[in-house]
Amino acid sequence: MVNLRLSETAEKIGGKILQGSPSLSFHKFNIDSRLTEPGELFFALVSERNGHDFIPAAVKKGASGAVISHKITIPDKDIALIQVKDTLEALHKLAGQVLSEHPVKVIGITGSIGKTTAKEFTWRLLSRNLNVLKSEGNFNNQLGVPLSLLKLTDTHEVAVLEMAMSAPGEIKTLTKIAPPDIAVITNIKPVHLQFFNSIEEIALAKKEILDGAKNDAIAVINGDDPLVKKIAEDWKGKKILFGLSAGCEVRAQNIQKVGWEGMSFELRYGNREEKISLPFFYESHLYNFLAASAAAKALSVPFEDILPQIITLKLLSNRGTLVCLAKNIRLIDDSYNSNPAALEAALKALAPLPSRRKIAVLGDMLELGGKEVEYHIQAGKQVAESGWDILVTVGILSRNMAEGALSSGMRADQIFSFKNSKRAAEEILSLIQEGDLILVKSSRKIEIEKIIERLKMERQ
Repeated sequence: MVNLRLSETAEKIGGKILQGSPSLSFHKFNIDSRLTEPGELFFALVSERNGHDFIPAAVKKGASGAVISHKITIPDKDIALIQVKDTLEALHKLAGQVLSEHPVKVIGITGSIGKTTAKEFTWRLLSRNLNVLKSEGNFNNQLGVPLSLLKLTDTHEVAVLEMAMSAPGEIKTLTKIAPPDIAVITNIKPVHLQFFNSIEEIALAKKEILDGAKNDAIAVINGDDPLVKKIAEDWKGKKILFGLSAGCEVRAQNIQKVGWEGMSFELRYGNREEKISLPFFYESHLYNFLAASAAAKALSVPFEDILPQIITLKLLSNRGTLVCLAKNIRLIDDSYNSNPAALEAALKALAPLPSRRKIAVLGDMLELGGKEVEYHIQAGKQVAESGWDILVTVGILSRNMAEGALSSGMRADQIFSFKNSKRAAEEILSLIQEGDLILVKSSRKIEIEKIIERLKMERQ
């Protein structure tokens, strides 16, 4: 566990100690006063809200000190204060310094879809014989990555870090803090188009993980994604490709869908092959598994070490997880987020599963820029063309899905539209019948999880 004296901390971040005993030490670091624990060092970040305003609350909860960018008064002189020019930059500096003192292999994972799942799978596959630090939850940005690194201990051998972005330069910032030894790119899809002019611009932003990797790093590349392959064309180092095509060193072949049991396939891992079963329905989850397996291959983890770990793989909540309700009703909770590519994949993957009827409960997909209406109309067409029986839209943009579904042959009495999740939840309860399959998917801001919560109340 990191254990830094006040004087060491100030030196590492280039700060000036205003008060507090130089021998005071910190082993926990925080940026949210609501989550402060005794003994922590609080970084007063300045963004839409000024973290300096929350220092008293952090101290009240037990913080032993704070990193600040302008002077404040704390009557208790035992509370340490370190002044710096920029508190966010100081957080980055400290994380980078701590990483440099811990000789771990850094696996950086980025991509448009599935980063968190790929990170979780990688951690699971490596954890049998390695001590692995992972970024918790979706701690994947300029705040989450450094906070994750500040949890390094002397026993850690690998750090698996999710590296996300919503604008150019953000992944570059993360690689400056933690240059990857292994850089993983899961895929490149049309997400965050509100902040980019094209998917090609998204690809260039994702390429920053390769540009910022160490000189001897290994690139783990989706061999079935043309844009990923394109941005990795000029990569001079070693590459490991994963996917379904013959040129992939880590690949799935002879894939069979086995209904509600998920899928089975032959996993090729270098020169080794093994029959594998996974309790997942989406092809994207298969790709996440292959990405994790390829990362293990890049670390030279023996095939025998990852095989026992495969049965431990599980999805995080709200990411395509199966929930069994009363009357043999099955709910797929995919409420964490939504975008055109992920929604299309979910609709197609779930359509063949045995059920009485298939009900798609879909909310707005956000951050799609000028094509947002077009994307929603297309999604509605996909619902109809995939053979879903009922479409329920939640939100303003998703009403365009209804238009798309109607144009592709769905009847008006198969489509229901609601402005918000609260109204939709009660109506859906009156719609569902024994043996139905329900998919619930939306961007987070729509709060479609309220529908999930209401449906779960009907669980046996």
